[in-house]
Amino acid sequence: MCNVEPRIVFMGTPEFALPTLERLASHYPLVGVVTQPDRPAGRGRHVVASPVKEFALAEGIPVFQPERLRRVEAVERIRAWAPDVIVVAAYGQILRPSVLEIPRLGVLNIHASLLPRWRGAAPVQAAILAGDTVTGVTIMKMDEGLDTGPIVAKREVPILPGETGGELEARLAEIGAQLLLEVLPDYVAGLIQPQPQPEEGVTLAPRISTEAAGIDWTCPADKLERHVRAFAPTPGAFTTWNGARLKVLRGEAVTGNTKADCPGTVFLWEKYPAVVAGEGALILLQVQMAGKRPMNGDAFVRGRKDLLGAVLSSHRPGE
Repeated sequence: MCNVEPRIVFMGTPEFALPTLERLASHYPLVGVVTQPDRPAGRGRHVVASPVKEFALAEGIPVFQPERLRRVEAVERIRAWAPDVIVVAAYGQILRPSVLEIPRLGVLNIHASLLPRWRGAAPVQAAILAGDTVTGVTIMKMDEGLDTGPIVAKREVPILPGETGGELEARLAEIGAQLLLEVLPDYVAGLIQPQPQPEEGVTLAPRISTEAAGIDWTCPADKLERHVRAFAPTPGAFTTWNGARLKVLRGEAVTGNTKADCPGTVFLWEKYPAVVAGEGALILLQVQMAGKRPMNGDAFVRGRKDLLGAVLSSHRPGE
């Protein structure tokens, strides 16, 4: 058995990728990091580096930020690093065969679901929206398909009551990083043979637009609660009040007499604003007006009494 440590190239961009990069950097020689180009972000739209880039530069790891990974010069730059294996975690671009064929041990991807359930770009949001009680992480050897490659390892994770998309994603990022560290030595040594994904149970989780986070008040309250959780903290589930966007960052479904028939009508539930749904109501525990800071619902309604009795707009796909 060869004891030479593998040369690893890491590919990733957002916070989800950071735990994996940190653990790899502390155990293996990283010959390069590939991340998305710096983009404008925040209210000021200032150009900022990705979390992955900031960590790599601080550690002295070479960073490459191609605008298009498919270009010949980008592929040759990665090939010049001569990686034994490439590890991917939420990189943000499709890997073509020209990249997949570079490392002798293939390309490993950390995916935030139990494949083949929730293939695609938004598995965490899809799992919460569907009301799943468990999800997990899968380490997969990538092929040309959309999350269709053979499985190296899986770990099941319960979805906690009230857990938001951001909270679940952060938890899965840590678990996926740890799982990779556990299986990578045996994979590199040839002791793990990736297994094909089952043909049954395939579901898709395509990329979600910001507009898809709009709230449809005609839906049942329990579905609305999952909707709020799935899109928190970003992009944030939203409705419209007085012509402005109102984000709902935390909500709780309740059943019983709502004293109003029109979905979207706001009334007072104990000290919090609540909104009539298709069935039951959604208590607004935390909200945020456009351009303002998040506020607890009780404090928000104390300063905006005209919210009570208002009818909030529903947002439906395609409208």
